[in-house]
Formats: sequence, structure tokens, C-alpha cells
Amino acid sequence: MKITVVIENNVPFSCGLPLLAEHGVSMLIETARRRILYDTGESGAVLHNLTVLGIAPESLDAIVISHGHYDHTGGLLAVLRAARKSVAVYAHPGIFAERWSLARGGRRPIGIPYARSYITGAGGDWHLCEAPAEVAPGVWFSGAIPRVTEYEQGDTRLVQNGEPDPHVDDTVLYCTGARGLVVVSGCAHSGLVNAVRHGFSVTGQDRLQAWIGGTHLGPVGPEQQERTIAQLVDWQPDLVAANHCTGFPMASRLQTTFGERFVPAFAGVAVDLD
Repeated sequence: MKITVVIENNVPFSCGLPLLAEHGVSMLIETARRRILYDTGESGAVLHNLTVLGIAPESLDAIVISHGHYDHTGGLLAVLRAARKSVAVYAHPGIFAERWSLARGGRRPIGIPYARSYITGAGGDWHLCEAPAEVAPGVWFSGAIPRVTEYEQGDTRLVQNGEPDPHVDDTVLYCTGARGLVVVSGCAHSGLVNAVRHGFSVTGQDRLQAWIGGTHLGPVGPEQQERTIAQLVDWQPDLVAANHCTGFPMASRLQTTFGERFVPAFAGVAVDLD
């Protein structure tokens, strides 16, 4: 199994490829038989990067949307149109809620930037699931993630109906790696620890091999940051490949904590999990 970061906030100079960066995430999961695109970034830039990486949109077997924010769904319409076929789109039914951000003293919409009907018209075959669903052999859509920890309170600047957004639609992908559970995450609004524990329950795995993707540790409070890192240390994963909403200060903490087991998951980074 191979996971490639297609879109991320940064492209390293060492990449050597003319990739585009933007505030968003998209990752490609490749198994022996399937290609699954997880999130689609903020815009159509995902198509440029797929082309640079040699991945034809029509080769995609499924698309998974982590949650209903623009920086994870903005390229969905472009990808579906380029695929020129019906493509299964997995998501939680709550992704269409209106969302707002109060960060930086303003109020701006941060939900999906187009109506559900446009996505259906472009070939999106919706699979809206609250329960876990197997997307491919060894790859599961998490469904709704139970909130178990008391300290994973999330980012209170993100709101829905005037109240802190509960992000009931926040989901991840679970993959069976050679040495345990692999979690692929867009933002982990539901909490990294909650997501991993749910993954153990869904897959039957009892060891965390890797976390790949957003952690949302950057914008949350210090208690959530410290207790999450402490739990990660206890799990002793082989790889922590964080990106996007993790932020540079928390990425630096993870680098210090995990050393060579930490990888900044910038655009163009590929991880072989076999």
C-alpha cells in the first residue's frame, strides 16, 4: 500500500517536481487493486498535481471526503468532471451543513463551495455513511467517530448555527498496514486520540503503525496538545507524517518527540506501508 500527498499547504524545494501548494489537503491511497483519492484540496489545483504525479483522474476508483470544509472539498467538482465517469464518493451525511470561521476577527464561510446537486451531476455517486464502510479490501471509511476523551475539545473558532461546530461529519480512513493500523486524516476535528481508538475498534488492530495527515493540533488548547502527544508516545507508532492544520510549532514538537519517525507530509511526499 502506498500513500502519496497530492495537495498540501507546502511544496518542499527538495521535491523536484512542479507541484502546486494551497491551503488544503488531498492524498492518494493505492492498494494492489484500487486507487482512492482522500479529499480534494481547496481548488482545481489538485488536477495539476495529479497530472504531475502521473495519476489519471479516470483511474480513480473512489473518492473519500473527510469533512465538509472548503479546503478538503474545493477540488471535488473538477476531479469528477476530469474522471468522466461515475465515481463513488464516501462521506458523512452531515458534510453539507453551513460552517463559519471566526478566526482572525472576521466571519467567513468555510463549508462546501457548491451544492450537492452539482456533485451528483458531475458523476459523484454518493455513499453517505454514519457507520464504518469498507471502501476497498483493507481500507475502511470510519463513519462517525465517537467522542470519548474529555480533553479533545477542538477549535472553538469554527462555528455552526452560532455555536462551536461539533464536526459530527469529521471522518478518517483506516488502512491495514504491515505492522498495524494506519490512519489517514484530513483535519482530525474529532480528536486524534478518538480517531485512533475508533480505528482499533473498527479494524480489530491493536497497534498504531502510522498517522498520516492533519492533526488540528495547531489551533487547539495546550491541554489537548500535550495529552495527545503523550498518548502518541505511549502508542509508539512507526511513523507520524503530519501536515496541513498541524502548524509549524506543533510539527516541530512532533519532530523533536519522534525524531526520524516524524515526516512533514508536504505535497509530493509518498509513503510505502508494505
